[in-house]
Amino acid sequence: MRCVYCDSSDTKVVDSRGVQSDNAIRRRRECESCNRRFTTYEYIENTPVMVVKSDGRRESYMRQKVEKSIQIACNKRPVSLEQIDSIINDVELELGTLGRREVPVRIIGETIMKKLKGTDEVAFIRFASVYRKFNDAQEFISEIHKLN
Repeated sequence: MRCVYCDSSDTKVVDSRGVQSDNAIRRRRECESCNRRFTTYEYIENTPVMVVKSDGRRESYMRQKVEKSIQIACNKRPVSLEQIDSIINDVELELGTLGRREVPVRIIGETIMKKLKGTDEVAFIRFASVYRKFNDAQEFISEIHKLN
């Protein structure tokens, strides 16, 4: 960071704290050349992820939609809200590591299924039955046999 007074690049951070909105950090800096202090703000840039649907439509990623679909799959199952939050956080972390602004819905669905499979097999089957659009009981049974 360059000093606003003398343009030196030798500055140090004296104090850091979050700002009310939680999407910025206020830093108090001191120039090691002229010894003057100044304040900078660092803003966290959220890059929106677009979900590419199977029919080619694009829509913004919405955590609430993912959460609702997982909650439906986990209804009346021994899966806590903390576990659901953990699954969603893991999914979002994996989306972030892809480094892509557009992500096919298939990747999101497969990631959710992988996480649910390790959490609760019944919830996994419920989610998979909707996500993979099982047409008949045989497809359902086939997926259950894959678990064993």
